[in-house]
Amino acid sequence: MMKENINDNSENESETHKCGRSCLGPLTFHSQTVGNKVRLSHGYCVAERTRDTFKDGLVFSSRTIKPMEKIRLRIEKDILNWHGGMRVGFTNVPPSSRSLPLPTMAIPNLTDTPGHWAAPVHESFCNQGSEVEFWFTTGGSMYVTGQNNSKQKLINGVDLCLPLWAMIDIYGNTCSLSLLGSKKVTWSMTRTSCPATELPTSSVSKKHYKINTDIIGHNVNNDETISFLEDQEDDCVVCLGKRARVTLPCGHRCLCIHCSPRYLQQFGNCPLCRHDLRAPSEEKRRWHDAGTQIHQSTSYTE
Repeated sequence: MMKENINDNSENESETHKCGRSCLGPLTFHSQTVGNKVRLSHGYCVAERTRDTFKDGLVFSSRTIKPMEKIRLRIEKDILNWHGGMRVGFTNVPPSSRSLPLPTMAIPNLTDTPGHWAAPVHESFCNQGSEVEFWFTTGGSMYVTGQNNSKQKLINGVDLCLPLWAMIDIYGNTCSLSLLGSKKVTWSMTRTSCPATELPTSSVSKKHYKINTDIIGHNVNNDETISFLEDQEDDCVVCLGKRARVTLPCGHRCLCIHCSPRYLQQFGNCPLCRHDLRAPSEEKRRWHDAGTQIHQSTSYTE
C-alpha cells in the first residue's frame, strides 16, 4: 500500500531551512515513514519500538545527510530478552517514496536491495543511556563511535553518487532512542543541526530511603543511601513485569525489589553495563544480603 500523502514537504523544508552559515538544518526522524511497531514523539526526535518484538523498527532521517555529518543518538531503553542491538546505515531511496508497511528489518530485507547500506552496532555501544555517533566518509566508509570514543568501522562501499538519508533499525535489545542532532567539523568551523524540539532528559528524579549500607561492602557509611526511583515506568529487566526500583552503584536502575537478591546472587554484575559487583566473592554475599534486606524492609506495592 502506497502512502497517501506523497506530497510531504518535510524533506524539502529541512534542506532549505538555514539559521546561518553554521546551520545544517533541522534533523528529525521522518514523520510518516516508520516501521510498523514504531511510535514517534517529542517532535519526531524520539522513536520507540514496542517490546513484544525484536523487529519492525525502521526509521529514517527527515532530510539527506552530508559526508562527514555525524548523527548523534542516545539509547533511551534497552531490554535483555532479545539478542543484538540497533543497526545503522544510509540509503539513496527517499523515505517519502517508500510503500507501507516497511520491511521488517534493515538486514537483510533492505541491504539485499540496491541503494541500501547498513551494519549492526556492537551491543557494547547500545547500553541504556549510551550515546553514539555514526557517519559516512567521502570515500564511502561508514563508522560509529561510542561514549568512550571507541571507534568502529562498519562497512565500505557506500555510494555517494546520489543523495543519502540515514536509516536506523531499532532492533533487538534496543527499543527506544533519541535523535540528538548532528554535526560536521571542517577546517574553518563546526556546523550543527539546529534544535527541532526539546528532548527528554536522561536524568531521573530519585527518592532516597536510608538503610544500613554497611552490608553493601564498598566503603560506605551509615549516612549514605540506596536510591529508589520514584514514579518511573521502566520495568525490571529480569521479570519485565514489576517496576525497577533498585539503583546499583554503577548508577543503573534496572531491577525490582523481588528479582534483585536472586539476580545479584547468581550473576553479581549490573545487567546493563556489566559492572562487576561480586569481586571479591565476599561482596557478592553482601549484595545478596542487601537485596534481601531491601525486599523485606520496603513497603512498595508493585
